Formats: sequence, structure tokens, C-alpha cells
Amino acid sequence: MKKRVVAALGHQALGTNFPEQKKAVHASVKILADMVEDGYQLIITHSNAPQVGMIHTALNEYAKHHETYNAPMSICSSMSQGFIGYDIQNMLRSELLSRGIYRTVSTIITQVVVDPYDEAFYHPIKVIGRYMNAEEAAAEEKKGNYVVEEPGKGFRRIVAAPKPLDIVEIDAINALVNAGQIVIAGGGGGIPVLKQGSNLKSASAIIEKDLTSGKLADLTDADTLLILTNEEHVAIHYQSDDPLPLHNVSTAEIRRYIADHEFGEAGMLPKMEASVNFVSQKEGRQAIITSIDHAMEALHGKTGTIIS
Repeated sequence: MKKRVVAALGHQALGTNFPEQKKAVHASVKILADMVEDGYQLIITHSNAPQVGMIHTALNEYAKHHETYNAPMSICSSMSQGFIGYDIQNMLRSELLSRGIYRTVSTIITQVVVDPYDEAFYHPIKVIGRYMNAEEAAAEEKKGNYVVEEPGKGFRRIVAAPKPLDIVEIDAINALVNAGQIVIAGGGGGIPVLKQGSNLKSASAIIEKDLTSGKLADLTDADTLLILTNEEHVAIHYQSDDPLPLHNVSTAEIRRYIADHEFGEAGMLPKMEASVNFVSQKEGRQAIITSIDHAMEALHGKTGTIIS
């Protein structure tokens, strides 16, 4: 085996609905298979925003017409992990077999511990679900949920994005990875849970996928955190007429750019924070941010934003 890589797939690698997802994953697994064929030990995580929103909308619409309970975020998140993981593991296994490589691919429904006192619970930023009218929005607020209005469209629910502290299933993940298997885990940032004695209580929140990816990379002692997004490089002065792409940069430089507010709160910032946190934990690590089409080139140091 070459180095251990945690590959975090973004929306481009997954699509936004069932047909798009099939097509996008079919293309993405060819690149993931290239990594395996090149000797990398692979752990996969992925985004789920369009999918979990679709599930949340569908189940809550069903509840309206059948006089049953609305679906909690934990159920929606676990369902999205299952059906995205299924497509990835099914197609990646087939792609590897077509190349003469037998490797078990397994999806782990993943719970992630968060702090009940995380400041994020007082500053929700993740918009989810369908558009609601004013009456429906008022009913959501009465339940203690937050809503936000989008002018001309209606109201939508908005939830917190607390930081991940620990991964509940990490021992199982490490056991599979150390046995040479390919693992899909932490999908959509994982299901956020709060520790209450020996119990785990689900939290109405969404964890940033990239922060969980960094935590997963750290707890599996990966060599590389590979965050796959829409762009070949991260850029500073992104909104200006002259954006500056970043190539090989240090964690100190990234911290300075973060302090200068170069990265959007709900966009690139979590990716940069995850990269810095991961690389800083142990000497010799690197984080790479690039597009999935350039993943192999980036792993070989030829492109992408490489943080070390």
C-alpha cells in the first residue's frame, strides 16, 4: 500500500437527485478506483446536502397528509448515508472487479459526537428542506426551530452546524481499514449526537462534512486529507477581478488568510479549517483541495492546493 487517503466527495461527485447521482457516482468511482489501483489505501466520505434536503422534504410532506410525526434530522441523515453509500460501494466494487481488483467496500452509518454547548447552536447557518408559507413557518418556530425567509420564495428551516468532537464508530472503521478494506463513513458530516451517560441523543443539526472528514482522517491516522470540490485550486481574493490561486501553502499561511476573512463561512472556510486541524496534529501529513477531475494529479503533487 501507498499512503492512506481520506477522500471527501463534494456535490459535483454525487449529483443532486437520483438520476444525477447514478451518473455522477459512476464517473467518480473510476477516479476512486484509479487511487486504489495506484496503491492508495482509501477511506471515503461525502456530502449529502441535496439528498438530505430531498428526504427531509419528502418525509415531512408525507407527515402532513397522513397525520404522523415529522422526520427528525437524524433519520434523514442516516437515510442519506445509506442510499449514497449504497451507490458508491456498489459501483466502486464493480469498477474494481472490472480491473481485476477484489476489495470489499463497506458503508458505515456514522454517528458523530458534538458539544451541547457549542456556540453554533445559537447561530444556525444550514438551510434545509422545502419552502414553507408564513403559517407553516410560525408552526416551526413554535416547536423551537429556526426559520429564515427568502424574499419571493417563502420560509425554510435553518439548523446549527456544530463542530465534531469524536466519531462513535471509529473502532469499527479502523478495524475494516486496517484489514485492507475500503470504507465509506461520515457521510454528510455524520449524524450529530449528544452524550447523555451511556446514551446517545440525536441533535437537530448538520455537521460540516469537511470538518468530519478532517476528524475521520485524524482518527484513522491518514497521511492525506483529499477534499474534492468544484475548483482545481483554492483562491484568495475570490470575489475580486484578480483572484489568486493557492498552490503549496503552509498551515501558518492558511491561518493568516482565515484571520483576514478570505474564505466564506458556509463555503471554503470549513475546508480550510479541517485541513489546518488535520495537518497540525502530526508531522508529515498533507491536505489537498482540488476538483475530482484533478484528484490523481493532485495526489502526485502536480496541481491543487496542497497544505503542509
